Amino acid sequence: MTSSKLLFTMVLCAIMVLPLSAQDYFLKNKGPFNPEIPSPEEFLGRPIGAQHTRHDLIVAYLTKLAELSDRAEIEIYGQTHEMRKLVMLRISTPENLKNLESLKQEHLKFVDPSQNPTNYDALPIFIQLGYNVHGNEPSSSEAALLTAYTLVASNNPEVKNYLENSVIFIDPTINPDGRDRHTQWANQFLAKEIVSDAADAEHNETWPRGRTNHYWFDLNRDWLLAVHPESQGKLKWYHQWYPNVVTDFHEMGTNSNHFFEPMKPNGSLDPIMPKENYQDLNDMFAKYFVSALDEIGSFYFTKEAFDGTYPGYGSSYPDLQGALALLFEQASSRGHLQDTDYGTISFAFTIRNQYTSSFATIKAAVENKAYLRQYQQTFFKTALSEKIPTGFTAYEFGDAYDNNRNKAFVDYLLKHKIKVYKNGNKFTVPLKQPQRRMVQSMFETYSKYRDSVFYDASAWSVANFYNMDYSGLKTANLGEEVTSTESINKVVSVPKSDYAYIMDWDDYYAPSALYYMQSRGIIAASAFKPFSSKTNSGDKDFNYGSIMIPVSKQQELTSDEVYQIVKEAQDKFNVPIYSANTGFSIKGIDLGSNNFRAVKKPKAAMLIGDGVNSYEAGEVWHLLDTRAKMPITKLQTNTIRGNWLEKYNTLVMVSGSYNTIDSIQRQTIRDWTANGNTLITIGSASKWVIDQKLVKEKLTTKPKSKDKDEKEASEKVERLPYVDASENLGREQVGGAIFEVDLDVTHPLGFGYRAGKLPVYKNNNVFLAPSTSQYGTVAKYTENPHIDGYISGDNLNIYLKPSASLIVSQLGSGRVVMFADNPNFRGAWYGTNKLFLNALFFGSNISVPRARN
Repeated sequence: MTSSKLLFTMVLCAIMVLPLSAQDYFLKNKGPFNPEIPSPEEFLGRPIGAQHTRHDLIVAYLTKLAELSDRAEIEIYGQTHEMRKLVMLRISTPENLKNLESLKQEHLKFVDPSQNPTNYDALPIFIQLGYNVHGNEPSSSEAALLTAYTLVASNNPEVKNYLENSVIFIDPTINPDGRDRHTQWANQFLAKEIVSDAADAEHNETWPRGRTNHYWFDLNRDWLLAVHPESQGKLKWYHQWYPNVVTDFHEMGTNSNHFFEPMKPNGSLDPIMPKENYQDLNDMFAKYFVSALDEIGSFYFTKEAFDGTYPGYGSSYPDLQGALALLFEQASSRGHLQDTDYGTISFAFTIRNQYTSSFATIKAAVENKAYLRQYQQTFFKTALSEKIPTGFTAYEFGDAYDNNRNKAFVDYLLKHKIKVYKNGNKFTVPLKQPQRRMVQSMFETYSKYRDSVFYDASAWSVANFYNMDYSGLKTANLGEEVTSTESINKVVSVPKSDYAYIMDWDDYYAPSALYYMQSRGIIAASAFKPFSSKTNSGDKDFNYGSIMIPVSKQQELTSDEVYQIVKEAQDKFNVPIYSANTGFSIKGIDLGSNNFRAVKKPKAAMLIGDGVNSYEAGEVWHLLDTRAKMPITKLQTNTIRGNWLEKYNTLVMVSGSYNTIDSIQRQTIRDWTANGNTLITIGSASKWVIDQKLVKEKLTTKPKSKDKDEKEASEKVERLPYVDASENLGREQVGGAIFEVDLDVTHPLGFGYRAGKLPVYKNNNVFLAPSTSQYGTVAKYTENPHIDGYISGDNLNIYLKPSASLIVSQLGSGRVVMFADNPNFRGAWYGTNKLFLNALFFGSNISVPRARN
């Protein structure tokens, strides 16, 4: 017996299963198999479950199936940040695949409300099996290999019936970058004598772990936001096929069992998806999962956990496309074998449950295909016929000063096949369209909920993410449909000047253009007061923060070289830049005023590693790397030594515990900041600098009662049922909601904003008291701040309303920029990114003056 066979036998023994062969453990009763089609075990040279399979081998195996069998075809639908292929294996009968394009066109008639087909049972059902969106939840990709092999190679009558009545799309690895990160970890610590001890390195990845993609984003939150190429490729594929059933396979804690839907009730009081989805269809499919898992003796649970309230999961987004999306959660071995409260759990066991649920899904879909297809048809027809509770017929939006942000939002809507129209300077999105429920998701806000504890965010009105000024319309003149965004932001090409160039700071990509010019030697200054100037485009009003490039002061560059760089920046980022031939302004400050202040090129670093929130760190890295096009040095907290900050003028600390930062390192941060540099903190890092007394600021606390009797009454402990503890504690967490702040647009951190009111995203319980300086509170929550999402009454009234969202605190000659909220949440908060970028570019020009008493 080979070492791999021995290894796999040990795994199976651990779960008290002794099959005739390793493959029989999974494939029992699924044969006979075509001997000309290699099994995964034969292709890989080892049994499934003996190791974790790299993504390239997964792709290679599926490619081999497509080469050898007329039951399968493979397509590449995208690639990851790390250039790994995203593939989809199509499986059906040879006849169905030969006629797939015509079957697709017939299928798409059911998602077109203008069509009225009734042949619900005549077409094969479209099933999309999606696996491994979280890279360190690896069992499902292994199950994908077994599922693909069974469908392609089995001549079992049951399997052949599935092929006849369905087209199955297998996406084996939604997150290849994260999967391979975890695969390398698990395999490198795998011993010949398998270690089941949960403390072993095999079961404990190092930061940032394999759950996330290259930039440390959770791709299972990105279906709605569509920030990353993995999701963008999947959405493009999805809206070409509109499958009827979609799976979303996950893993959870080792001491759990197996979860399938129904979930806990949707947290929204009035969910926009039809109740037939989360009631009838879930119950219909659950019977199949019960039967299949009972047959192999697996334990499971339903209804108690998880919810599909947020529409951006793989288990919720398809629900808003007329499909049934299904969540599966499998207890994880987090390696190859691990101790649990009930003995050991093996990798092979977790794979078998995912494989079993895959085939139970296929069976349920095939046996109910007419119902599913009619449901999908009704879903899209009712999108046009149902009355909208708000009474609106459309939403209108548009920003008069930032066409790049307008373009980004319209691009985003088009990715979701939402129809957008342009009428003058405004954009209109009608509600009477097939994607009506998606339109509601983008614009509607809520304040009342069925539940107060959410698995994820409770607010997702994406128009607020983009800081779009929008309104609902009772009647609308649509204008011309937008099918391409190329013409949305046409800028006038800047002509050459021998005096100065001026760039609006209102534009989303102005920081990107500025860094591009600075990195090529341009010296630039920012306007700390507004002004009006004569330009090549006539008289032009310029806002706070506008960038001026004085040609004669570029000591290392000629006039022609300056122009070339400025022109390149404009062409690259499509930002408004103007030529000026005089320093005399029509009104406001002149170009030679001391209220123009030189802008230092950011030299930024960020702390990462154990104790640091990898999501937030990834959001900063992604923003700077992919949009601002500027580098940021990622400093691991366990490697910083000596004068580790001397090369930088800006340090970013995102949420985290920072328990590994010792007293010497804290003093280094303090001294470096006090020496004129900028420390930027987000979320709990802002609390950390207060707790460590780096700044003389405070957190908002509950007011103390002045009345003795009231104080005694408030301190009396109320007795509550133990079973309600998790719900009671959970509702006091701010899991993700949107609030309005009053922003000081005259402050350098507010440069580029015109309106004083701004939506911000809060997903923490960090409440900053307004600054001890009269000029240090840059953004404070308004009197009625709630825009969207759940927050408890105490958190809203006692903590949030009196608090600040953004403050600056002086520390020696430097400053600490403290964000209570996350300005870069999930790479989608275009509206508040500039607050963060302003801290990078203008930090060195920020002081915190104190008024005389």
